[in-house]
Amino acid sequence: MFLISLMIFLSSCSFMSKNLTSEQQSNKKIYKDSVMTTNVDTAIFAGGCFWCSEAMFEELKGVQSVESGYSGGTVANPSYEQVCTGTTGHAESIRIIYDPSVITYDDLLKIFFTTHDPTTLNRQGADAGTQYRSAIFYLNDKQKETAEKVKKDFAPTIWDDPIVTEITAYKNFYKAEDYHQGYYDQNPNEGYCRVVITPKVKKFREEFKEKLKQ
Repeated sequence: MFLISLMIFLSSCSFMSKNLTSEQQSNKKIYKDSVMTTNVDTAIFAGGCFWCSEAMFEELKGVQSVESGYSGGTVANPSYEQVCTGTTGHAESIRIIYDPSVITYDDLLKIFFTTHDPTTLNRQGADAGTQYRSAIFYLNDKQKETAEKVKKDFAPTIWDDPIVTEITAYKNFYKAEDYHQGYYDQNPNEGYCRVVITPKVKKFREEFKEKLKQ
């Protein structure tokens, strides 16, 4: 029971320290094959704690940037503390800027459905609440059509239970506080990172190794 309690405690995003050094905040992961282009598109997903999602999607070829933030709610410029109450309507989300000539929206969706549990309503592991819901915020009709198709045809091939991911029109995205950006890169030895994020990233790297930056 002690180990179970410890795991639940460690798997709460809210217990992490905000007091990062300036050196940590300025540290950025650099890939030798990262090339910024002007042919870009945007995808916005919510799949539980945004630290996990950001850590994986930033490693994909064609992804130029990933930001952690809050999307889908009614409160303007919410704080992390407000979102954690579950009363803002926002979900912890990531905004992905990517080159569609290298990685498609369809590809991103399939990775999204593979790397989190889209069958648990308002929950990922021990993280519970509407702020941890599974959601796709589409920016146009083409994204909506693609998201619905992947949810219907692909997701059920890898998950036995019904898919509860919501597909809804984009209305806002508020970038999260600076200490959330690149959190896993800056804090790989923190409890939540070691227990929750590292195993997810390791599995992700094994499953999608051909799509990773070098």
